[in-house]
Amino acid sequence: MGRNTKAKSREYPAQPVVGVGGVVIRGDETLLIRRGTEPMKDQWSIPGGTLELGETLRGAVIRELREETGIEVEVLELIEVFDRIFPGVNGDAASPRYHFVVLDYLCQAAGGELRAGSDVTDAIFVRESELDSYFLTENVQRVLRKAFAMSRARTGT
Repeated sequence: MGRNTKAKSREYPAQPVVGVGGVVIRGDETLLIRRGTEPMKDQWSIPGGTLELGETLRGAVIRELREETGIEVEVLELIEVFDRIFPGVNGDAASPRYHFVVLDYLCQAAGGELRAGSDVTDAIFVRESELDSYFLTENVQRVLRKAFAMSRARTGT
């Protein structure tokens, strides 16, 4: 299935779509991408995408980060699960334009070279203290705060 067909099947779905995200923490920095497609086109966010049929959640995280950022990751642990529902025409909640159930995972970079890949226009590492400059959604901010805390707990810093 090509990218265009895949993207269209996410809009006005018959059922919720499973999405995954990978939060890479490197010291006091995290990896962000600027989305190149809807929903949230041109906004900064956590790299990730949708689960493909027959794919494991961890496999999807690894694939999506490689495709979007060029970074190879080791998936460490689940940060949070939440839903993202974008209302349909005229705010119709009964027929949402997008409906995702998102699982975000804490990841560790294991190789690769940072670059903007498929579905993104930019990929960068950002200091935790600079996150407010990127106008992140409330969900993204919450997940990143949890990820930094989890990373500090893992490393004892």
